[in-house]
Amino acid sequence: MNASAETPSTAEHEIEIRHCESLAEYETCVRLEKQIWGEHIAVPSAIFVVAHHTGGQIFGAFDSGRMIGMTLALAGTRAGKPFLHSHMTAVLPEYQNLGVGRRLKFFQRQDALKRDIRLVEWTFDPLELKNAHFNFVRLGAIARRYIPNCYGVTESPLHAGLPTDRLVAEWWLDSDRVINILAESPLPAAAGAQTISLPATLGELKTQDRESAARLQSETRDHFRKLLHQGFIATSVERRGKTVDYILEPAASIAGLRLPEYRPEEFED
Repeated sequence: MNASAETPSTAEHEIEIRHCESLAEYETCVRLEKQIWGEHIAVPSAIFVVAHHTGGQIFGAFDSGRMIGMTLALAGTRAGKPFLHSHMTAVLPEYQNLGVGRRLKFFQRQDALKRDIRLVEWTFDPLELKNAHFNFVRLGAIARRYIPNCYGVTESPLHAGLPTDRLVAEWWLDSDRVINILAESPLPAAAGAQTISLPATLGELKTQDRESAARLQSETRDHFRKLLHQGFIATSVERRGKTVDYILEPAASIAGLRLPEYRPEEFED
């Protein structure tokens, strides 16, 4: 990654979040992708143009006019209702852990609700525990769908040669669950929750011992798919000493959230 070493602004108000609407800004989004993830998984500016003209979202985060983060989402429908698939949210490394990603997601939520869109989805690697914490604990998303090798095995060093297994995050924007989590007042977990434990040092394992990481990924895949088929839904992660535990609650018992019917087999090949 060749992210700029410029010092981020310390005042939060200096970070502006707004819509991107020009080809020049879309090209800047592409350059940002390549800075953060490299060439292998970046999408071209044409996809941003398509998103703009078909009801998607393109937002940028700007520090004194310089784009330092962005979000791209595509429009979709399911069961006759609109939703957004948030394909990527990217923040330059030197601006990470400063709340920029969360502000981009807040802006995304506000924009979607103004358009009467209640659901935003995105995929994430279940082995990336920091992302899982952000999605579940900081935003209030849940996951009830697991896609093995979603994007195929890529040459990107970010994927460490592993299959690109993904959980699908569902962010029910106007649910009591999400409203309470965004207000820093989460509702209690349901009784009868199940857990999936992963080593807290998983990031190091992926880079240093690919064989062990692949074996752990396979075990995690089987565990998730078993529990999801039994009607449990991933709702949180908790650090417990040397492990990080995924928390999966019974679908009908998640506080502040009533989900539409879902059959996992309908989404599987």
